[in-house]
Amino acid sequence: MQARKVIALVQAACEEKKGGEVIALDLRKHNAIAGYFVLATGNSDRHVRALADNVMDRLAEKGLDPIHVEGKEEGRWILLDYGEVIVHLFYHETRKFYSLERLWGHAKVLS
Repeated sequence: MQARKVIALVQAACEEKKGGEVIALDLRKHNAIAGYFVLATGNSDRHVRALADNVMDRLAEKGLDPIHVEGKEEGRWILLDYGEVIVHLFYHETRKFYSLERLWGHAKVLS
């Protein structure tokens, strides 16, 4: 499945569960790890885990399973690795602290 379609599915899954500040960054020119990051924020560790579960469920419906999942136990920063697309789901304070948008500030934000 094309990365842009995966991104759209991730964004919709996050918005469906009221995830905040959902953005996608195009890192293809700046990062060898992944082509795109999708970031979203939850209001509690439970909310962040619900976002992760919904993203995984929606992508599984399309036959996509994550290569790796990290942080699901704590629910402060959950990383879902879908190859070219890496999803970062944060508790709002954790997102503010790590500020990936600032770190990757040169990346293009996709609408």
